Amino acid sequence: MATEAAQHSDTYEEFITLVQRISNVGGAQSVLNWDQEVMMPEEGTPARSKQLSALSAVSHELLTGEEMSGYLDELEESDLDAEQEAVVREVRRKYERAARVPTDLVETISQTAAEAHPLWKEAKAEDDFSIFAPKLEELVELKREYAEHIDPDRDPYAVLFEDYEPYLGLDTAEETLTELRDELVPLVDAVRESDVDLATPFEGEFDADTQEELARDVLDTLGYDWDRGRLDVAPHPFSTGNQFDARVTTRFDEADPLGALTSTIHEFGHATYTLGLPDEHYGTPLGESRDLTVHESQSRLWENHVGRSEPFWERFLPAMQERFPQVDDATARDVYEAANTVKEDNLIRVEADELTYHMHIVVRFEIERELISGELDVEDVPEVWNDKYEQYLGIRPDTDAEGCLQDIHWSHGSFGYFPTYSLGSVLAAQLYEAAEDDLGNLDERTRDGEFDDLHAWLTEHVHQHGCRYTTDDLVREATGEGFTADYFLDYVTEKYGALYDLN
Repeated sequence: MATEAAQHSDTYEEFITLVQRISNVGGAQSVLNWDQEVMMPEEGTPARSKQLSALSAVSHELLTGEEMSGYLDELEESDLDAEQEAVVREVRRKYERAARVPTDLVETISQTAAEAHPLWKEAKAEDDFSIFAPKLEELVELKREYAEHIDPDRDPYAVLFEDYEPYLGLDTAEETLTELRDELVPLVDAVRESDVDLATPFEGEFDADTQEELARDVLDTLGYDWDRGRLDVAPHPFSTGNQFDARVTTRFDEADPLGALTSTIHEFGHATYTLGLPDEHYGTPLGESRDLTVHESQSRLWENHVGRSEPFWERFLPAMQERFPQVDDATARDVYEAANTVKEDNLIRVEADELTYHMHIVVRFEIERELISGELDVEDVPEVWNDKYEQYLGIRPDTDAEGCLQDIHWSHGSFGYFPTYSLGSVLAAQLYEAAEDDLGNLDERTRDGEFDDLHAWLTEHVHQHGCRYTTDDLVREATGEGFTADYFLDYVTEKYGALYDLN
């Protein structure tokens, strides 16, 4: 018996070594992707696309090889502890999906996405969707093929969605988006009918270099670990990395200093989740983030519940006034109102308020589903996009750049990603409420610049678990109940009701 147990232990250690090797290949891909977004010369794409394609193939072959299959079969018959069972469960899920997809298709998708990125940037800069459309069409066809290999009998979009949220299910996403649309549209209408005019303290130009200094100030205030991170500029803000190296990016608009700050805080939320993962489990599912619903909950919690709160601006406004004397007359209340204004003409998702933001997501969700199902041709995306914006937001883009080219995700082939933004916002409110129940008044801590307790609570209840729990189980462990939109809807109803005098 002892010999058998030792054999299983040896098998598990060998299995973990292979899992870590796959993770490290993926980590190298992430660094190359970061470099392509931030630092790579403009003409570097031909080589970069082949590098990423090669790494995708190596990772795929390691994951789907006979060695991995043998380990999984043996370990599933072994006596494992709870953490080991979770690791085997997560690797088995990835193995079963990946094993159904040919390696050459994985390589092709990776190379095509790398080639698509500079075309998206050019199309956006030139305000010309036709530059990007042929490559987008390729990606749509490739992702349809990918989904069909994984499960030809299911809705291909549901299959793709599970790459980003494997456990809540597309039905939960649809129900949540429908609930948000039904509840938020009347609230937005009431806001727009309100006679309240919120403050507009930001006039003139705000130098980009000084904004970067302010972005670094806000990361210092929140407690970003500069020894394990860095801040750079990218066309579309993002965060990437692992618990030893979690990098953030932002972008600057000299007419809108709040935009850079909120995007920086958003990406900080992603990074602080990544940095909260346990060091000792690096390279295994126990040291990896749960999924994009949970990841987005962290970014939206810090961006909205902290960064858009009045107590935060009571704390941080002096730092802004030191960098930008033109806002010396502004009050914390002024900036709080500006950060939460529901604009009637906002076309850009990443600049949207907490209410209309979700209509931006609904537009993308509906278009993605129709693209993947074949009900919508790529060439018709700009017109359909504009029609849906008019339907859901009452505004119509004048250009492709402020319309269907504004987001980077489709250039990565990331179909099924967008719903997790709304799911994450919903979960953020649920987690923040649970943290406040445990810790007491978080506004007071924010006002005092004391964020360690909130960091610690999120690490204890979310970050440290990695992928030990499925999404729904993690939500129950952290909050004591299942995933629900109730807390988010209560939060925005109370907040915007007070802001716009609706109560």
